[in-house]
Amino acid sequence: MVFDRRGRIVSVAQKEHEQIYPRPGWVEHDPLEIWRRTLEVVDEAVDARGLRPKDFSCIGITNQRETTVVWNRNTGLPVYNAIVWQDTRVADMVTRLSAEGGKDRFREQTGLPLTTYFSGLKLKWILDNVKGAREEAEAGNLLFGTIDSYMLWNLTGGVHGGVHATDVTNASRTQLMNLATLNWDEGILAALDIPKQMLPQIKSSSEHFGNLHRTSLEGVGICGILGDQHAALVGQTCFSPGEVKNTYGTGCFLLMNTGEERKPSTHGLLTTMAYKFGDKPPVYALEGSIAIAGALVQWLRDNLGIISSSDQIEPLAQTVNDNGGVYFVPAFSGLYAPYWKDDARGVIAGLTRFANKGHLARAVLEATAFQTREVVEAMEQDSGIQLTQLRTDGGMVANELLMQFQADILDKAVIRPAMRETTALGAAYAGGLASGYFSGTDELLQNWEADRTWKPQMDAAEREDLFKTWKKAVTRTFAWVEG
Repeated sequence: MVFDRRGRIVSVAQKEHEQIYPRPGWVEHDPLEIWRRTLEVVDEAVDARGLRPKDFSCIGITNQRETTVVWNRNTGLPVYNAIVWQDTRVADMVTRLSAEGGKDRFREQTGLPLTTYFSGLKLKWILDNVKGAREEAEAGNLLFGTIDSYMLWNLTGGVHGGVHATDVTNASRTQLMNLATLNWDEGILAALDIPKQMLPQIKSSSEHFGNLHRTSLEGVGICGILGDQHAALVGQTCFSPGEVKNTYGTGCFLLMNTGEERKPSTHGLLTTMAYKFGDKPPVYALEGSIAIAGALVQWLRDNLGIISSSDQIEPLAQTVNDNGGVYFVPAFSGLYAPYWKDDARGVIAGLTRFANKGHLARAVLEATAFQTREVVEAMEQDSGIQLTQLRTDGGMVANELLMQFQADILDKAVIRPAMRETTALGAAYAGGLASGYFSGTDELLQNWEADRTWKPQMDAAEREDLFKTWKKAVTRTFAWVEG
């Protein structure tokens, strides 16, 4: 995506890439396909408007976090497919490590509980299970990174001197970085038996990382990197403590800026980085992570064939007046915030002969709103701040039925910004701050404007009855996998 100074889209190109499911609970991507797709969309977006390198101030990178890549620094080839954030193959490792030191054994350093979600255990799995990987890593031949690091290394030349670095937001999601020092934690690396020389250099979210090399935008500087949810926080200009955004994408992620203070969570949230701009102090956040949101619509499309395109979900859901008593808890990869139960699995509850595909479609949409309310309540308890409104972004905010139901079940105003692509915009903002294209965050604040606001219309008794039944359905997912 190409943006101008007002944060408006100049040009855009996008392509899907393959989702690989080798076994139940395993989710992979082909890193080489992602790299090819990246080059293709860069060329398409640039060519569509006749742009040249001189037209760009900088590049920003944003990425799905936690997804883990290990590649050979001499050949550029991955030693294994990228293991995606949703993948649950390290569940046994989580159980073993938790038994040895408790589920929170790394939480004080990293802000994160032991779970299948984060990158560190995925990296350990590759080292332990891919033939020759550990020996090659210890010899200094293998590099680890989340997708941002893999992209940065390739974009800046790859085997011809590519830069091996990441930013604090992505590093904070590996469960290997110490939130206080912003350095790799030697104790955790030792506990997981991970060679430090594999790891990228940790930098701020907004600084000059390197220049594009051997691409159509030769010489343009990469000046910003942010994990996708942190990028959306920046794109929504949530620069003050207490400001919150919720991104409705593959998963659903609620982030609250907590300023320069690291707030420990006692209600199932994560303490994480918000961003770090250049030499300024790091800014922290509380995060509620929901594994499955838009991915549930894709599942209805790809696995059941009830819809043939994602935009058909809303009209199908509108064929019924309510969910008909049907609840869908999409614990495909276990439950994330606020439960953190790796042994949970998805359920559809409340089925009767009355239920039809319209009720199922509605239950799919309502699942995202119910999960969001659970996370909002946890965040209010952790922060001591009562939210009065929710800023939303991501692909699902185009769904007006979902946005109204979200306002109804939260009993709060839900606001959609005029610019919905806040994740890409946040990466552009981080880059533009470092390159001098933007004068500072005050200029970015002036760019933000609301598109539409939904206000709650639901009767209080109905709201609480629906939510109570949802909570009941959630308990039916617990301990489904016996280990």
